[in-house]
Amino acid sequence: MGDDRRQSLLQSFAQHRDALLRFLTRRLDNAALAEDLTQETWLRVANARGGATVDNPRSYLFRIASNLVLDHQRHVGLRVELPAAEETTEAVADPQPSPENVVLYRSEYARVLRVIEGLPPRCREVFVLCRFEELSHAEIARRLGISRNTVVSHMVSALAAIEREMGREE
Repeated sequence: MGDDRRQSLLQSFAQHRDALLRFLTRRLDNAALAEDLTQETWLRVANARGGATVDNPRSYLFRIASNLVLDHQRHVGLRVELPAAEETTEAVADPQPSPENVVLYRSEYARVLRVIEGLPPRCREVFVLCRFEELSHAEIARRLGISRNTVVSHMVSALAAIEREMGREE
């Protein structure tokens, strides 16, 4: 997908984000899961490669969201729980990450923090309020005296910056 088309879809996402979130919340009856699938919709658009021109961006976004709901429902429907035998519960592997994974996670965490620190001040403030203080977009807009669309725009910019940096090889 061309950068212009992807950018157009990302702008459409920013415009329709609240409607997508309401749609997913109604379908799933779970606000947290709806928020996750809304972000996954954004990721699918941001990572899209190739493809034809999208005539109706709003319908395209809602189709992605609907497919994510179906995927989630299939995944949940396939979940089978079996009771574990007593001897297997004692032999479970240590849940602690390996030293190599600890170093890797710390390195990745440091990279993300560097990206966040490099964001423009208002964009960083919006991102921190949303991701670390867990405020809704409406709460952030009220607190900062900006529109919800501006909050969404700052979040899209912040997530795109993080995605760009994390996609690069060290």
